[in-house]
Amino acid sequence: MSAIRLLVLGAVRMHGRAHGYQVRNDLEYWGAHEWSNAKPGSIYHALKQMAKQGLLLAHETAPSTAGGPPRTEYEVTAEGLEEYRALLRDAIRSYDRNMDVLSAAVGFIVDLPRAEAVALLKERIEGIREWRSAVTEYYTPEEGPESLGHIGEIMNLWVHSADSGAEWTRGLIARIEGGAYTFAGEGDPFVGVLAEGEENPYATGVPDPGDDE
Repeated sequence: MSAIRLLVLGAVRMHGRAHGYQVRNDLEYWGAHEWSNAKPGSIYHALKQMAKQGLLLAHETAPSTAGGPPRTEYEVTAEGLEEYRALLRDAIRSYDRNMDVLSAAVGFIVDLPRAEAVALLKERIEGIREWRSAVTEYYTPEEGPESLGHIGEIMNLWVHSADSGAEWTRGLIARIEGGAYTFAGEGDPFVGVLAEGEENPYATGVPDPGDDE
């Protein structure tokens, strides 16, 4: 699973309708270009590809409010919304997703009802527990990695990563159950996207041919 599909669908959904540069601007605002493959070329390719797949609706070009050339605006279709929610749920519940996928999912977790988000995070903890239990049947961290030679450091890394991932997940569950954040159906959500023309202090400033499409 690639983070780019989830990121692009989520960003477009938050705007209702958005052109490619808006999506790029939002993702750079979140720092996604640093922790994922959300580079300009990947973003613009994903928009066009998902439009072909029926997940996004490409509207006729609209004039740029900034005075630039016309740009194609995208809107999430019913099929795209279904795909978005499926990707989001899978990324939250799965213990073995790459960090960029999990990071993207955390960015959109409030699009779910609070109780569902907690339930999915608990599934993630259970997955981590089952994986760790299976691994430690033949690799026991208490004995140290040296028992398997330097190769033991690989498993040592993964076990420690699993433990820290479980700890972080339990902390997030506690905060959500304690009332943190505004989830779906609870009121006005936190606005995490930039308004049209709003300056992005974290923009890379590197031009891309797709910026004007």
